Amino acid sequence: MTDTTKRTRVRWLIITVLFIITTINYADRATFSIAGQSASKELGLDPVAMGYILSAFAWAYVIGQIPGGALLDKFGSKKIYAIALVVWSAFTALQGFAGFFTGLMAASVLFVMRFAVGLGESPSFPANARIVAAWFPGSERGTASAIFNSAQYFSLVAFAPLMGWLAHQFGWRSVFWVMGVVGIIAAAVFVKLIHSPLTHPAVNKAEVDYIEAGGGLVRMEEAAASNGAAFTWANVKQVLSSRMLLGVYLGQYCINVLTYFFVTWFPIYLVKERGLSILQAGFTAALPALCGFAGGILGGMISDGLLKKTGNLDIARKTPLLLGMVLATCIIVCNYVEQEWLVIVIMAAAFFGKGVASLGWAVVADTSPKEMAGVTGGIFNTFGNVAGIVTPIVIGYIVKATGSFDGALIFVGAHCVICILAYFLIVGKIQRLELKAA
Repeated sequence: MTDTTKRTRVRWLIITVLFIITTINYADRATFSIAGQSASKELGLDPVAMGYILSAFAWAYVIGQIPGGALLDKFGSKKIYAIALVVWSAFTALQGFAGFFTGLMAASVLFVMRFAVGLGESPSFPANARIVAAWFPGSERGTASAIFNSAQYFSLVAFAPLMGWLAHQFGWRSVFWVMGVVGIIAAAVFVKLIHSPLTHPAVNKAEVDYIEAGGGLVRMEEAAASNGAAFTWANVKQVLSSRMLLGVYLGQYCINVLTYFFVTWFPIYLVKERGLSILQAGFTAALPALCGFAGGILGGMISDGLLKKTGNLDIARKTPLLLGMVLATCIIVCNYVEQEWLVIVIMAAAFFGKGVASLGWAVVADTSPKEMAGVTGGIFNTFGNVAGIVTPIVIGYIVKATGSFDGALIFVGAHCVICILAYFLIVGKIQRLELKAA
């Protein structure tokens, strides 16, 4: 730790690295949604098989959340995150070899590989939340969380055109191989640049003091081994019995219904329902994603601005959520328009609203018991990513039964309303949960 009078700004380097890693994280989730249309024709996969393959990631992602959170609390964010990044990147690359099979065998291989990617990625977002809680004071936490969370939108901006071009020029297998290599390179960058606030070689005492005075948990990583003992089923029960956190979990599930529509079925919707080519779909998907990215950053800035002005976490976190979810319900309007350009505009508006509302990880950083930040984030992500299991499968059945995406868009839009109800009728006051001694 350097010691100069002027406060360093290393925390913004940290969040930049998390943003890049999370961009790759979400791009790897979306590989099959870009490559899937070509792969499904070659391998003989129907919409229901596609739905199950698209959901495979989320099955493992959900299963791995609580164990992943416990590992983070026990061994620290850096070690577990680095291992996770290498694992999910390797299995992303291996999906390219599913082309050696067809039919049921191909579907099974792809399911297993995407399952492994999901298991590898499971500690990533709880780790992001832990790192943000350690590196940022409360007054900057909304913006910091919004930055890493907005990477889910930027991933489509950055990688959907690339993946569409790769699939068009070199075949769908190349999408998986290229993205796997990108992830391995990113792992080396992560290990080089990520450290705790107390051990980072570029940070100075002034910045550490500023973070700690503002509520940042700067000693979290150094206490990781002892905090691992906080994982008891009695403590987990306290987290699961908190009405506040249950409302937050339900809200995240609803928001993730929109997320998983966009990262799984949206490019396929553009091809099957709107008649775009796979190359066009890859580039077109980037526009709503760019709007989601802008909305995500704006939502975090609005939230932190409201917090500084009012000192009220409820106003700061719930106001952007309400405005964003109301706007996101406009996705249903796509059922009633014919022009392709207008559909993209409406989707962009819905994605922008979803971005503004996506403050769940900031709320988790605000509310998690300090002894169980990883586990609480894991439970939060477990509930949220059940949507990744449900959404692709339900939409697959809707499309197969009706031959249309109309019912699918109504299904997605209805969850915006449920999210609003969760935060305003269930959550109550947003505050840090204090664990009671057994």
